[in-house]
Amino acid sequence: MSAPERSPTTGAVSPVSGGKSPRRQQAKTWLVIAALVAPCVLIGIFNGSDSTDVPAPAADERADTVPLLTAAADSQGVCYGWRLYDYSTQIDAGSNLGDRVPVGDDERCPRWLEVSAVVRYTSSSSESSDSATVSVSGSADIDPADLWTVVRGLDRFGLDSDAFVDDPGWAITRAATVLPLLAAEAGLAEPVDPPTAGPAAAPSPLPAAGNDLWRDRSGWLLATVGLFLFAALLITVGVVQRRRQLRVAAPAQRAGAGAAGRTRETA
Repeated sequence: MSAPERSPTTGAVSPVSGGKSPRRQQAKTWLVIAALVAPCVLIGIFNGSDSTDVPAPAADERADTVPLLTAAADSQGVCYGWRLYDYSTQIDAGSNLGDRVPVGDDERCPRWLEVSAVVRYTSSSSESSDSATVSVSGSADIDPADLWTVVRGLDRFGLDSDAFVDDPGWAITRAATVLPLLAAEAGLAEPVDPPTAGPAAAPSPLPAAGNDLWRDRSGWLLATVGLFLFAALLITVGVVQRRRQLRVAAPAQRAGAGAAGRTRETA
């Protein structure tokens, strides 16, 4: 291995010949930066889902709801059901008659109540926000004012429009299970008979409210954080390289000044 080249005038080691090539160092630096930033960008691309499909109730939610409605219908003589719409398309329905069986217009149910929710999700690029409209319909013998009373009662159970936007499947089945209680409060039916065996199950806690910002834009937020880290890394690399250049240049300047002084003394 040959010795590093020295300046014929100052005797200082050349920064290019005495170490690694600056271009090679910069190339390695950019490779490291790309390896750190690329995952953040990929997460932003593939995780930034912009789906506007409204999810239907899960199978276990429907299976748990039907028996409760069946017991209430047998006790009160009123059928209960639910319908869920993705904007104008019905995506789910059920009742005490069974899963996927709507309660309206069925001859087995001369008196009935049904809660409906129309949920609309918008894309992240839209200026409109997600929305939900909840209503309760019933058989012809039920007064519209009583239906409105039942609708307003849903808010007491946390079943407002925000709950239907955050988790439509859970909210619509939960709303169906409280219809018997609200019907009794409105005078549309007798209270449900209490269970004869075992204590009543504690009501399930409400789910944590969702956040549209994280749900729709979590990927892009992660990508933004990655870009900030990228900028900080660039600044750090620039400062380190500048300090290295100054450390190499300082000995060369001192050696040059010393050689010039010796030349003047000799003269």
